Amino acid sequence: MIRLSAFADEISPDLDEQIAVLQSENIHYIDLRSVWKVNVLDLSNQQIQEIKQTLTAGGIGVAAIGSPIGKVPIDSSFEEHLARFDRSIEVAKALDTKYIRIFSFYPPVKEEAGSSNPAAYRDEVISHLQEMTRRARSADVVLVHENEKAIYGDIIERNVDLLQTINDPHFRSVLDPANYLQCDQVPYPDAYEATRPWLEYVHVKDVSPDGTLVVAGQGDSNWSAILQRLRQDGYDGFIALEPHLAAAGQFQGFSGPDLFRSASQALQTMLNSMDWSYE
Repeated sequence: MIRLSAFADEISPDLDEQIAVLQSENIHYIDLRSVWKVNVLDLSNQQIQEIKQTLTAGGIGVAAIGSPIGKVPIDSSFEEHLARFDRSIEVAKALDTKYIRIFSFYPPVKEEAGSSNPAAYRDEVISHLQEMTRRARSADVVLVHENEKAIYGDIIERNVDLLQTINDPHFRSVLDPANYLQCDQVPYPDAYEATRPWLEYVHVKDVSPDGTLVVAGQGDSNWSAILQRLRQDGYDGFIALEPHLAAAGQFQGFSGPDLFRSASQALQTMLNSMDWSYE
């Protein structure tokens, strides 16, 4: 059975308001990215425990850690980033989730020879991801790679290359159709078919032809066909709302309570129309 989740910091920075809106929308899981305007990896152990207790009391489980891991230039200090990655594992364990959302690094910010050619950094990107995957395997957590614009694995070809090369059950794929559209890629059937062998997680947002972020079903992502295909293929996992309807920043989007409810209801209407049960 599929399970609905949400990047609830899109609702509000306040945890209590996040929970109230999730409850009103009958959503029982959260992709924890930030609370009180503090990134999940910067929260103290005490804050993590407070969040866990509050979520549990509200009937909300943690589906995934919405970490910013891999959202740094490939030429920045990997040793420092690994320390942050290790923190993501600690947080995942503390919150009883096996999933950590990650990215695959930016090409160098500096204007230098080769900086406009992501392929020039392939080996370094793969080496970094392999080390993180090794640590994930040891900790028994699963890294889910998001195909976000401007990171190494943003287009279908490079994403598939990463997944094929690393080839590990602890490094899997997020399907984010709207992100593919923002990279001039075809989400369905092209991206879906290419990444299907590694599919582990789904993010829901949509983009109109003029680039505006809209609720699922109102843009070019072809959500109706994607949901039908997911069901046909026996998808059994999380589908997480990340609508970005009011703002879309580098590290976090925002919708607000009302727009978030619109996004939630658009998705649930599609699921109900196809009689696909969820929890």
